[in-house]
Amino acid sequence: MNKPLRRVAIFCGLLVLALLVRVNWVQFVQADELKNDKHNRRVAIERYSIPRGNIIVGDKAVTGSTTTDSGDFKYKRTYKDGPMWAPVTGYASQAFDANQLEKLYDPVLTGTDDKLFFSRTVDMFTGEKQQGGDVVTTLNAKAQKAAYEGLKGKKGAVAAINPETGAILALSSAPSYDPSSFAGMSDDDAKAYNGLLKANNPDDPMLNRALRQTYPPGSTFKVVTAAAALENGLYTDIDAKTNSPLPYYLPDTAHQPLNNEGNIPCKDASLREALRVSCNSVFGKISADLGNKKMIEEANQFGFNKEHFTPVRADASVYPKDNRPQNAMAGIGQASNRATPLQMAMVAAAVANGGTLMKPYMVDKLVAPNLNVIQQTQPEKLSEPLKPENAQKLQDMMETVVKNGTGTTAQIPGVTVGGKTGTAQHGEDNKDNPYAWFISYAKTDKGTPVAVAVVIEGSDTLRGDIAGGKLAAPVAKAVMEAVIDGNK
Repeated sequence: MNKPLRRVAIFCGLLVLALLVRVNWVQFVQADELKNDKHNRRVAIERYSIPRGNIIVGDKAVTGSTTTDSGDFKYKRTYKDGPMWAPVTGYASQAFDANQLEKLYDPVLTGTDDKLFFSRTVDMFTGEKQQGGDVVTTLNAKAQKAAYEGLKGKKGAVAAINPETGAILALSSAPSYDPSSFAGMSDDDAKAYNGLLKANNPDDPMLNRALRQTYPPGSTFKVVTAAAALENGLYTDIDAKTNSPLPYYLPDTAHQPLNNEGNIPCKDASLREALRVSCNSVFGKISADLGNKKMIEEANQFGFNKEHFTPVRADASVYPKDNRPQNAMAGIGQASNRATPLQMAMVAAAVANGGTLMKPYMVDKLVAPNLNVIQQTQPEKLSEPLKPENAQKLQDMMETVVKNGTGTTAQIPGVTVGGKTGTAQHGEDNKDNPYAWFISYAKTDKGTPVAVAVVIEGSDTLRGDIAGGKLAAPVAKAVMEAVIDGNK
């Protein structure tokens, strides 16, 4: 071969090599990037070319699919009792993508997940159309309905957990929204979606308050402070007097008192009595005596200061690094102390479960179209914030709160209920209406099936009547009763 031909051959070879490199780069290295590119319409067309698999509660689907005439998309998502289940399902929209379970399990629901390889292979040979798999949740339909009904006309959230497994039984947020209202591509869908955005709707109905909103937990956090006192040996006898002067002055201040709410017997009150009547002075001093480091350590054991994945992400609750007076305030659930409803349900669950905190989860299993289980969630221990003997002491204290303390409205005949009320200050100089909290658990002769946290962020209740025992406890009671009735 002469020199010019050899050069042409080498050049052509380099071009072929470059083409092969480019093709492989696109097919393998850039595959996911191109697949997920928002401008790649083929992905969306494929997503809505078949009916989506369903999200299941109990043995019933709370989602569905219907045919549509919106251009390239053959099907769109539908929801049964959409506003009730939106905090669980999230939404799947032809125009606005998806979120929460709909987004996290989109490959399973659309039938493209590698876990469905066997099912897809069988369909290829049988000529069946591709089908999506189902996501089976841990939710309890009756408990969810009780939470949803309890929050009607209010702004707030409910989280309920099975303390023994960590399975989430209810997850409600109010106000809510109907994911069906913007599942398609029409102008009406766009109008509905834009009307739900926080910029256009100050109530922010698309915010999942149970997982993504943190609040000052108020006096419900005194359960964590009491746990810290017991675990660190500051006090061991829950009926013995504590070293709690009245008035109690915040450390490192010019005699700034930490006041109690009303004329209640807090001087040297025992842990049981202090929790029963909710003494700020007793628990503020406990937090100050233990110090910020020990309080953070105990809060962390209950799940504070880290995100949790249920698999939907829950924002981190925060027990802050702070100075001595602020740490005392944080010990009663104020200052920079912030918690999600899920987090406070975890606190109640850990106490109820003998001191063991289970990892919260809301998906029980993933199921292929042929009903084969392709993934099963196993309960998992998260931490042990309390020794069993101290958990028993704290249960005795919380049960006293419900028997003859601030939480009597949560009593259920024939059931042992433990709880703690909270009324958290809100706004600069406490100028805004406070948040009403209640955390609780219920015990029957069959075990401890449920722990609940309720926060009422806003309602039409007069400021003077806002209290955890009045507003939040009845909602928690209804949720606990729903779970108990369902287990009979």
